[in-house]
Amino acid sequence: MAKGEGAESGSAAGLLPAGIIQAGERPAQKEPKKKQQLSVCSKLCYAVGGAPYQVTGCALGFFLQIYLLDVAQVDPFSASIILFVGRAWDAITDPLVGFFISKSSWTRLGRLMPWIIFSTPLAVVAYFLIWFVPDFPQGQSLWYLLFYCLFETLVTCFHVPYSALTMFISTEQSERDSATAYRMTVEVLGTVLGTAIQGQIVGQADTPCLQDRNISAVALEGANRTHSTTSLRETQNAYLLAAGVIATIYIICAVILILGVREQREPYETQQAEPMSFFRGLRLVMSHGPYVKLIAGFLFTSLAFMLVEGNFALFCTYTLGFRNEFQNLLLAIMLSATFTIPIWQWFLTRFGKKTAVYVGISSAVPFLTLVALMERNLIITYVVAVAAGISVAAAFLLPWSMLPDVIDDFHLKQPHSRGTEPIFFSFYVFFTKFASGVSLGISTLSLDFAGYQTRGCTQPRRVKFTLKMLVTMTPIVLILLGLLLFKLYPIDEEKRRQNKKALQALREEASSSGCSDTDSTELASIL
Repeated sequence: MAKGEGAESGSAAGLLPAGIIQAGERPAQKEPKKKQQLSVCSKLCYAVGGAPYQVTGCALGFFLQIYLLDVAQVDPFSASIILFVGRAWDAITDPLVGFFISKSSWTRLGRLMPWIIFSTPLAVVAYFLIWFVPDFPQGQSLWYLLFYCLFETLVTCFHVPYSALTMFISTEQSERDSATAYRMTVEVLGTVLGTAIQGQIVGQADTPCLQDRNISAVALEGANRTHSTTSLRETQNAYLLAAGVIATIYIICAVILILGVREQREPYETQQAEPMSFFRGLRLVMSHGPYVKLIAGFLFTSLAFMLVEGNFALFCTYTLGFRNEFQNLLLAIMLSATFTIPIWQWFLTRFGKKTAVYVGISSAVPFLTLVALMERNLIITYVVAVAAGISVAAAFLLPWSMLPDVIDDFHLKQPHSRGTEPIFFSFYVFFTKFASGVSLGISTLSLDFAGYQTRGCTQPRRVKFTLKMLVTMTPIVLILLGLLLFKLYPIDEEKRRQNKKALQALREEASSSGCSDTDSTELASIL
């Protein structure tokens, strides 16, 4: 229980004008409303829905760069274009999907579920084709760009409504926080699955490399046709097998989510007029101070972890020289993160979310510093990987636990606005994805300028140094900038308690059959 949470069960009368409470003394006469409890089964079904995005995102984030460079044999410049445009397009689709969702009507299945249902089969097909090497070398770059963008569009149609679903599974703040903890645990398990499936299946294949890093393009083409053709084909088939397994997991998790979760409308939402326009809602959302400060802080910290994610496989392979160990190091990070998610949930409940941000995110700094300074040592690298998983868990949990607090604060300040939840979630994802696209494009382009050799067994010293900077020092700077911005975030535990009591009063007043429409409107305006 959070500090002072026991006080939250008290009446919200102190936040409301005496005139409303005295009108007929209705609030004093009605029975206290039972707290809405979500069953463990409902929380688990909701949580499982987060796995598809994480399983596929983890496989793409950790392996797509090295797949394009060393398996599909796309040149570094074209690979940087694919990664940047794909992530940038992915970012653009988030607010677009959020716009269309905000215009969606409630159906028998809800407002969000139809998006999840219809996007799933198409997303699975597009994901599989990303990992297929076409027989026409001249059009490979266009092939990967097309299906990468298509998949990111379809998975956005799944993930944006799923993220917004947090606000519609319960009206209780504590139940949403609990469901979010379940979700983050399953999502980290999803990254473990993605890492284990992709890493272990692909790791069994012997990806061929060329010993002479100064080899000419003609010699490289000849080597591809003779010595390494069979080995390269085996690696390509291994990527296809991993894609098929992950696609199956995607479908199973989506079915569990669809069958096990039911959307719930806010009691006061049905009494209000038609939802506001998207652009008016966007202006209100982007002018909400706590939201801007929250996404600014997480923009930098998320960017730091995405830089590590995107370059970790190459860093382990070429800078540390652990070509056959990087998939196991990834697995160690994700398993550590999985086991520490419940600890962070307890920590943020006991000490508050802002404190959890400072402690959890900053704990990555000493481990990244150690990686930057140490020489090649496999045991120390595993120790650092396990310790780094602790920070990864905090980075997974905290943004999605704090966004609902910002939305609650917005609803109190703008009580007549509704349908803005997808805007909050989609634009948070938009900023982080766009920034990650820029970072991945620049990092891959940096490797090209440093002299990266496609399929080389070793890389020039400049490439190794560039990878070390991308995985250690640059993320440290970004984390420190993000933590400085969090100092400006205004919603602490006291503010959360006040908002919770005021929202509960609003819901009870709206759902009470004895309340007049005039009193409800007056209450909403005052709140």
